[in-house]
Amino acid sequence: MFADRAKIYVRSGKGGDGHVSFRREKYVPNGGPDGGDGGTGGDVIFVVDEGLNTLIDFRNIRKYKAGDGEPGDKKNCRGKDGRDIVIKVPPGTVIKEAESGKIIADMSGDNRSLTLLKGGRGGNGNQHYATSTMQAPKYAQPGQPAQELDLLLELKVIADVGLVGFPNVGKSTLLSRVTNARPKIANYHFTTLNPNLGVVDLEGTGGFVIADIPGLIEGASEGVGLGHEFLRHIERTKVIIHIVDAAGTEGRDPIEDIYAINKELDAYNSEIAKRPQVIAANKIDAIYDPDSSPVDAIKAEFEPKGIRVYPISAVSGEGVKELLYHVYEMLQNIGEEPTVFEQEYFPEMQSGDYSNEPFTVKYDEEENEYVVEGPRIEKMLGYTNLESEKGFLFFQKFLKDNGILEQLEELGIQEGDTVRMYGLSFDYYK
Repeated sequence: MFADRAKIYVRSGKGGDGHVSFRREKYVPNGGPDGGDGGTGGDVIFVVDEGLNTLIDFRNIRKYKAGDGEPGDKKNCRGKDGRDIVIKVPPGTVIKEAESGKIIADMSGDNRSLTLLKGGRGGNGNQHYATSTMQAPKYAQPGQPAQELDLLLELKVIADVGLVGFPNVGKSTLLSRVTNARPKIANYHFTTLNPNLGVVDLEGTGGFVIADIPGLIEGASEGVGLGHEFLRHIERTKVIIHIVDAAGTEGRDPIEDIYAINKELDAYNSEIAKRPQVIAANKIDAIYDPDSSPVDAIKAEFEPKGIRVYPISAVSGEGVKELLYHVYEMLQNIGEEPTVFEQEYFPEMQSGDYSNEPFTVKYDEEENEYVVEGPRIEKMLGYTNLESEKGFLFFQKFLKDNGILEQLEELGIQEGDTVRMYGLSFDYYK
């Protein structure tokens, strides 16, 4: 069975605890604190692997944990960082938070790598807490806890064109004729359980990617049969080809079939049903009454609605080239932008409620910098991936929502001034 859905648990590494120790050397009877810092926990990283095309591996391994940071040691020795865990997924994988179903990331387009969960920062050793009045601090900072999430992975096939139709109308036959795909075909319903992808090479064009979406049945949008698993794969397609059995070899009415499939598409996702469509009236080689061609009836029903109808024979190839060139022109008019699903869920925001944690905002005259410090800031920095655009935007929102930007302005900060937060420096701009 094609594996296009999986539920997994991921956890980043815990930060190592800071160490409490004091120099104990010969001739140094009252050595100062020398406790080392804890190591940073490992990250959870997703990367796209072009060699994968299913999520089958996640059926066997469901838990993924990064390594914890090691605690600090005496003589200012820093603990070793935890090992990152790299999870490989096929292109087109959408990562969702399992409970809410909200999208965290869409691993397609330019999204080739993502640090999903940051490991906890290591705690400071007691060497950091020595002052003129407290020369022998007997405490150190614990490492930040790990982050964890239950995830739902869904593979949504990346194709320009989706072939839809009831079972046995000839989708697999057409795909095998126009591409190098070789789907297994037999004469029974739901033959194709795997969405088959192929590249159409048209002379004088750049070609396009086409996917045979497995046969639909009425009620698919409600999950009847394998409906949701199949419909999921059509979400990225730009053009939909309806293939119908124009000859009615199994006693079905092709016009009713088109309406039934559109109804299922609309019920599943109304945006999909609005996408450009073309009808391939297949099996014209099996029509033996030229005086009452069912193709004319299909054209009369749908062409006034702006949907072109092409009579074809997937077996002999008659009319196929004309259909493909028309589809290529449709794609050129739509544009090249791939469908990439927007992020709806931000793991950084779920790291805990720090609204009661203190922070300070002050101006350092000696360094000519504005300094923002405190547990609330430190924890958020520990969990936020500032290297990603969305992570940085989230942290800016955090600063605004917590009144930090307002306090900076009250202190007289100007554009271009430097703001320092735990070793990180930023230029201030509105």
